[in-house]
Amino acid sequence: MNLFVLSKTLLKSEQSNYSKPIVKITIAGVALGVTLMLLALFITAGYKKVIRDKMVSLGAHIRISSVEQNYSFDLMPFDRNQSFIDELAKNPRIKNMQFYATKVGILKAQDQVEGIVLKGIDSTFSWELFQTHIIAGNPLVYQSDSISNNILVSKTLASKLQLQVGDKVGAYFVQEPPRQRSFIVEGIYETGLPEMDARFVLTDLRHVQRLNDWEPSQVSGIEILINDYNQLDAIGQQVHNNIPYSLKAETIKQLYPNIFDWLALFDTNVLVLLIITIFVCIITMISTFFIIVLEQTKNIGILKTMGLNHKQVVKLFLIIASQLILRGLLWGNIIGLGIGILQMTFHIIPLDPATYYVSYIPIVINLFTLLWVNLLVFTACLLTLLIPAYYISKRISPIDAIRFDV
Repeated sequence: MNLFVLSKTLLKSEQSNYSKPIVKITIAGVALGVTLMLLALFITAGYKKVIRDKMVSLGAHIRISSVEQNYSFDLMPFDRNQSFIDELAKNPRIKNMQFYATKVGILKAQDQVEGIVLKGIDSTFSWELFQTHIIAGNPLVYQSDSISNNILVSKTLASKLQLQVGDKVGAYFVQEPPRQRSFIVEGIYETGLPEMDARFVLTDLRHVQRLNDWEPSQVSGIEILINDYNQLDAIGQQVHNNIPYSLKAETIKQLYPNIFDWLALFDTNVLVLLIITIFVCIITMISTFFIIVLEQTKNIGILKTMGLNHKQVVKLFLIIASQLILRGLLWGNIIGLGIGILQMTFHIIPLDPATYYVSYIPIVINLFTLLWVNLLVFTACLLTLLIPAYYISKRISPIDAIRFDV
């Protein structure tokens, strides 16, 4: 006896008229649960990736700097021409190494002043991620034969100082003796991260070296970009073990612990949502299962008199449940992926960037996430039905079931 054909027959039989709306509600409930789970995971992954990329775009995954520092942006210099740098460059897990130097100063324009951190960069700086944040003007062009007076300022600073692309602005640095530099605004950027947008100004590395009276080979630090973020901690430890004791390597998690602790809360919230959603799906399936059993008791009794044994009855119940779960999964995937693709493409649902650091809900669709969510829901619901299916199958007597009248 083909149990798959039999299960479809029982679901479509005339006796299931009462349970048909219940079955539809169950399918809709599973579909809604899967949709919520997929969107929650896609949004969490997307949001964490966007925030990480924003932070990495102005810095890097790992930063090497001097151990002897005063915990400000005026870091102690070290020589960039060291043997460990060549060794790190050979590491296949490291994507890029860029050198930088920083200097605290004041930017003045239109009788307005703002404190800044002047970050000097050179030709090693990776524009791949940062260029997406430039909203006006152009990236800096590093000339090997001359020092550029161009700078990149944030939208926040440009708004406060009323600056536009092409404007001249003065920078002042409190030191002995005090120094002043004139710059030209080459471009305006916006990362959406207040801590960065409020202070960083990009310029030619050689400006900072001259302001600090450093040698051409001296820098404040080295920023390292890696290929796989999931290996951040391992690579960070490896880099730290391969540099001199006078230097230290810090990952982006260690540099900005508050932001990453905040992002970690997303995982906790999503976990709670997943547990609640799976629990609701299980309760819905169990309720529908008992309704179907109640309605099909007489048919099950007849089938037992025709030779259907206990194990076959259990399999029949599970096949019926599997069909309902799979229908719910199908619609849940269609709806979840549809909404996700629409949001990725058109950014339909906006956010307040002042609060969430992004102007829209970011989405990252991951095939592995899609597969394990479907497997989790299907397995959890089916395993939960094993006990009631086994118990009810043993309790159904052919004689009593035939006499049973709904």
